[in-house]
Amino acid sequence: MKIDLLKRIGFSDKTAQIYLGLLQLGPSSVRKLAEFCGLNRGSAYDALRWLGDRGLVVFYEKESKQHFVAEPPVKLLTIAQEESRNLEQANSEIERSLPELDALYNRGGERPIARYFPEAELPVILNDVLTTCETVGERTYRVYSTEEIREQVYAHFSTFSDVRVAKNIAVRVIALGKGGELRGLDERKWLLVPQTKPTYIILYPGKTAYISLNVQNEAIGVVIENDGVYQTQAQIFDALWGKI
Repeated sequence: MKIDLLKRIGFSDKTAQIYLGLLQLGPSSVRKLAEFCGLNRGSAYDALRWLGDRGLVVFYEKESKQHFVAEPPVKLLTIAQEESRNLEQANSEIERSLPELDALYNRGGERPIARYFPEAELPVILNDVLTTCETVGERTYRVYSTEEIREQVYAHFSTFSDVRVAKNIAVRVIALGKGGELRGLDERKWLLVPQTKPTYIILYPGKTAYISLNVQNEAIGVVIENDGVYQTQAQIFDALWGKI
């Protein structure tokens, strides 16, 4: 059995070496085992203690010396199943804790100012819009929508508007050009301006997302996490909203 496989269920390099060494040698003293694995006795003892805690190694006394024996490898299945259960539990706990963790993150100090997303990852931005609005308690965000790129923004998250409405989150949209439709909890105004390089802009608490087309005509997103930028853009949006 490869060391890499054992490491996937929690073994370290040394514990994997010792376990595999015991499987090959059979009952062994610490000295014999350490020499076989190329480790010092201290490292061998630590590894054996870890293995013993997991029921993978037992020992007996022979001629006043401890001899260690590996338990049948089938016990590795128990370890793997336990690791799987732990991961599932951790995943559930992380999901429950995300709103609290996001709140701490959004209140945190300096952090990288920009994050980049290829077209396939634009749903990450859209999910972040909803999560951030929910966490901060600001139930309305703002959008500058452009006809040329609108479909690509939502291509990988076609149910976004339904999810947004279900979460009771509203949006104000200034459409730069024609098109667009109302889906619920949204307001839309149109501003007919020439578009040479369309950019779809989403303003949501503390963040500003810019989605535009690259030279391959693929949508790419940049999210700027800065409350000052967000506040400035939101004020400009609101002033413009009141005039059209």
